[in-house]
Amino acid sequence: MRMKLIVALVDDSKTETVIEAGRSGGATGATIITSARGEGLLPQKTFFGLQVEAQRDLVMFLVADIRARYILERIRDRAGFDTEEGSGIAFQIDVEDAVGLVTQMDAIREEVEQEI
Repeated sequence: MRMKLIVALVDDSKTETVIEAGRSGGATGATIITSARGEGLLPQKTFFGLQVEAQRDLVMFLVADIRARYILERIRDRAGFDTEEGSGIAFQIDVEDAVGLVTQMDAIREEVEQEI
């Protein structure tokens, strides 16, 4: 089965929204890495030499490729990526192979069969 990895880099206040959007779109699970740091177009503000920045989380979903674009769009819409500056970004990457999905494969196959 062809898979995609959806990666979302989000403001920590949007993490739960992104997870819920991914799940409602058909993702069977997520991996979250907290307290990542990122910098956008403009340098971060400082306060007495210390950087003042919002925490970012990295949320990853391994999904069937047939559902990936739909999930990506749900994440974008629910988290306001195209309407709220600094809310986050998301992208998808082709996955050549994966192991450890035995417990989720039935649910993933069911999602794909419903799509066809």
